[in-house]
Amino acid sequence: MLNFGPFKSLSTREFKQKKEEGYAIIDIRRAEEWEYYGIIEGSHKITFFDEFGEFDLESFMEAFTKVVTNNEQPFILVCAHANRTKTLGELMGAQLGYKNVYELDGGINWGWIDQGLETVR
Repeated sequence: MLNFGPFKSLSTREFKQKKEEGYAIIDIRRAEEWEYYGIIEGSHKITFFDEFGEFDLESFMEAFTKVVTNNEQPFILVCAHANRTKTLGELMGAQLGYKNVYELDGGINWGWIDQGLETVR
């Protein structure tokens, strides 16, 4: 597990363990990415960034807080390559006070699909 300060990066093995423990998985990619690559089964699809790199924190948080109901509840962020999750993970941990923020190292493309694991559509 790599520690990036307010959030932690999980290997594929660690991710699978946390998933089995019931950690919420938040897939922050855009809709066209979900359609093209699929999602990790059980993920909550909550877009954060648009195709221009812009985000709407208020809309994201409205959907997010229906899944993660308090700042102690652990959750795992997933994007394509773990770049966007680092940005959001830092925001969630350092600025919004979430205590148990994780990401899938390599994202769904390099940390899941490239490991031979399946997605669902």
